[in-house]
Amino acid sequence: QVQLVESGGSLVQAGGSLRLSCAASGSIFSINTMGWYRQAPGKQRELVATWTSVGSTNYARSVKGRFTIARDNAKNTVYLQMNSLKPEDTAVYYCGAGWGTVVDYWGQGTQVTVSS
Repeated sequence: QVQLVESGGSLVQAGGSLRLSCAASGSIFSINTMGWYRQAPGKQRELVATWTSVGSTNYARSVKGRFTIARDNAKNTVYLQMNSLKPEDTAVYYCGAGWGTVVDYWGQGTQVTVSS
């Protein structure tokens, strides 16, 4: 089992920045991908950004150039730096982890609200 604990969600004005953190513990050897996903009210959960153990990253088109995902291997923590935030970025952000494209573990979610 892998446990994921997120932090960093908050209320921020449009144009502002936030950094989300996701700390992983447990059977870390069983995962090679960590990422961020978000779910806005009335919408399906969507991929925001992912990081793999070979160092590759992937971003949703809507956040490319504004968000950056990075991992601190020593801390088993993945970060999401979010800049130039827009009201449409408002959502619950979830950390997910698994092998390849399969997400086996989810965090509890952290709320990000961007006011206009």
